[in-house]
Amino acid sequence: MKVSERIDALRALMAREGIDAYLVPSADNHQSEYVGEHFKSRAFITGFTGSAGDCVITKDEAGMWTDARYFIQAEKQMKDTGVKLYKMGEPGFPSMPEFLEKVLPAGGILGFDGRVVAMQEGQDYEELLSGKNVNIKYDVDLIAEIWNDRPSLSEKKAFVLEEKYAGESVASKLERIRTEMEKEGANLHVLTTLDDICWIINLRGDDIEYSPMVLSYAIITLERMELFIDERKLDDSCKAHLASNHITLHPYNDIYEAVKKFTSQDNLLLDPAKLNYALYNNIPQDVAKVERPNPSVLFKAIKNETEIANMKKAQIKDGVALVRFMKWMKENAGKEKITELSASDKLEEFRKMGEGYLWQSFEPICSYKENAAIVHYTATPETDKEVFAEGMFLADTGGNYYEGSTDITRTFVLGDITDEMKFHFTTVCRSMLNLASAKFLYGCHGYNLDILARQPLWDLDMNFKHGTGHGIGYLLSIHEGPAGFRWQVVPGKNEQHVIEPGMVLTDEPGIYIEGSHGIRTENELLAVNGIANDFGQFMHFETISFVPIDLDGIDPEALRAEERAHLNAYHLEVYDKLSPYLDDEEKSWLKKYTREI
Repeated sequence: MKVSERIDALRALMAREGIDAYLVPSADNHQSEYVGEHFKSRAFITGFTGSAGDCVITKDEAGMWTDARYFIQAEKQMKDTGVKLYKMGEPGFPSMPEFLEKVLPAGGILGFDGRVVAMQEGQDYEELLSGKNVNIKYDVDLIAEIWNDRPSLSEKKAFVLEEKYAGESVASKLERIRTEMEKEGANLHVLTTLDDICWIINLRGDDIEYSPMVLSYAIITLERMELFIDERKLDDSCKAHLASNHITLHPYNDIYEAVKKFTSQDNLLLDPAKLNYALYNNIPQDVAKVERPNPSVLFKAIKNETEIANMKKAQIKDGVALVRFMKWMKENAGKEKITELSASDKLEEFRKMGEGYLWQSFEPICSYKENAAIVHYTATPETDKEVFAEGMFLADTGGNYYEGSTDITRTFVLGDITDEMKFHFTTVCRSMLNLASAKFLYGCHGYNLDILARQPLWDLDMNFKHGTGHGIGYLLSIHEGPAGFRWQVVPGKNEQHVIEPGMVLTDEPGIYIEGSHGIRTENELLAVNGIANDFGQFMHFETISFVPIDLDGIDPEALRAEERAHLNAYHLEVYDKLSPYLDDEEKSWLKKYTREI
């Protein structure tokens, strides 16, 4: 069926149920950012495949809300489908709640599958629409009724993440969780978010696209842990690992009945932004509730010494792969047929050469020339652009290793570029270096520091319409809260926590000129303590990504003296760390691209 036919079929079901507007989010039952094929309902109904965005279908309208990373992609993919793009954060476009408040009639019904909507989001809709006496019908998965060839739930095997990688035992993690429960007077803690659960039990899987997690729910008490999971995914080693930590197994979907057995004697710790709305509504109303972020959110964001050491090893492996890819691109563009997709495949080949490599950590963004101006562009067979010995190529990619996950962006100069492009390339480099060199007092948030990355662009009356950086999970979600870099607080973004030592965050400014070029340069930064004195605890960042910044795109005269010194020092470290793993020809090439300027 075409998108328009799918929407017509959905409207017929809405009429049957008396639903005036039907919400289709991009999340799964666990509020994951990337989701397995079974959960891609929003892509099915709209044709838009980006990782972020929500859709609303009414009796005579279809709207898709997404952010600036995806505007160009969404417009192309939804052309002639009848789905209108609502640009989030842009003047003249109502937010999705504003749209719903306007179009829903008094006494109307808003419908959605409550498993894919967070508790807080569902409650916000309740409050927003209460003035119009709108009812919410949250127990209908209408997409399932029209998606005839819907993929089944993943049955891929899980695996134990050994302590030599995790750096902390399950028993220790559960003890820390229970300490936080006791502080709140809670005897129960319900978890639906996969990164929280997998972090606690030191288990990983392959149920979520790119993110190495396993579909599961959990209930933690002060004495035990109940894990709701498809046991077919667990081999004997996984079962023994869980049993040794007194974790009892239950069928995956039994969680929805289990929470109904909570009583008025219980006090439940839950995270309104993480728990799904359907599960929340199954909890008896007389159960006392403590609403606060899951303790594991902050625990897993602050990496332990073992995780930090391992993540640095993963970055070296990734750096070697990127150097080989950069060399290959520069030497072969225009000499053999290379396209965006084949280049992406080649980079994956180089990553697979690294010991302990699993798979990509997010959907690769490999874009040439004007396609790079699409911030989160994904090449398809229809858009796959051939690469020549001219212009620039942007690669925003990452890998999952047992030693952690990586996220790195480099823009490569493949031939002649304009003076404007070189100036933009140099400006982006300056922006990235400015944030990386920050010294700040403990207590700062990402929004306190974001201007360091944006100032070089703002001085030119330019900007980039995405966050400057995000947290990185340890073989979990590549986008991890609760801290990040952004110039303004965005409701719903879990990134407002102070920057703690041990957090790993990305630093990725860019410039995007539609129809011409896009440039982004990204490193990962480890937050570390510096000097503590009468003025407070000072902090700074340690760069842990090591890949050359293409000197063919740098105008040394546009760099300040301290910026030039910083770039030279960085490139010296890149060579020192990567050269031991390269052959003589690769070392010689790397020497050229890490030379002092």
